[in-house]
Amino acid sequence: MTTPGQPATLRERKKLRTRQALASTAVTLFSERGFDATPLDALLEAVEVSRRTFFRNYRSKEDVALTAVKQLWRAYLDVLDETEKTGPLADVFRDALLATLERMDQDWYRRFAATLRLIEQSPSLDGHSLRHCAEVQDEIARRLGDPRRLELRLLIEFCVATWRCALDDWLPACVPGELPGHVRHAFARMTDSLRLEA
Repeated sequence: MTTPGQPATLRERKKLRTRQALASTAVTLFSERGFDATPLDALLEAVEVSRRTFFRNYRSKEDVALTAVKQLWRAYLDVLDETEKTGPLADVFRDALLATLERMDQDWYRRFAATLRLIEQSPSLDGHSLRHCAEVQDEIARRLGDPRRLELRLLIEFCVATWRCALDDWLPACVPGELPGHVRHAFARMTDSLRLEA
C-alpha cells in the first residue's frame, strides 16, 4: 500500500519492514499450505523472527493473515474522513471505496486476492474477518451520522453486501485494474435490486 511518508527513525523503518515481511510471507505460506494447516511457528521460522517480535506486531495468526483487508479498511476510513459528505450516502460510500482502491499498489492487490481465497477456505479466518467487518461498519456509521439510526445501518449493510458481490465477480481472475469496474457495476445495480419482485 502506498504510504504518505516513510517512518523517520531507523527503528521505525525496521519495524515496518518486519511487519511487511510477516504479512507478505504469511499470505504466501498460508496460500501454499492452507491457513489452518500452517502453524504460527512455520511463519516465524520463514521470516526468522521470534514469537515476541511477532506479537509486538500482530495479535494473532488471523490478524497477520488479514493484513491486506485491514489495510483496505484503514485507508477507507481515512478517505471517508477527507471526503465532503454531500448527496446520497450510498454514493459517498461508493466514491470513498473507489478512491481507496486508487491508493492501493500492485503488491496490495496480489495479497488482497490471496487473502480473500484464504478466507473462503478457512472457517476460523472467515469468522475473524466477519468480526473485523462488523467493527468497520460501526466506524463507518459513526462517520456518516447517527450510528443508532436504522436507515443508516441498513444502508451500510446494503453497501457492504454490494461490495462483497463486486468481490465475487472480481475474484475468479483478480485483475487489479478491473476491481473498480466491478464496484461501479454492483453499486449501479444496488437500487434496482431492492425493487425486485417475486
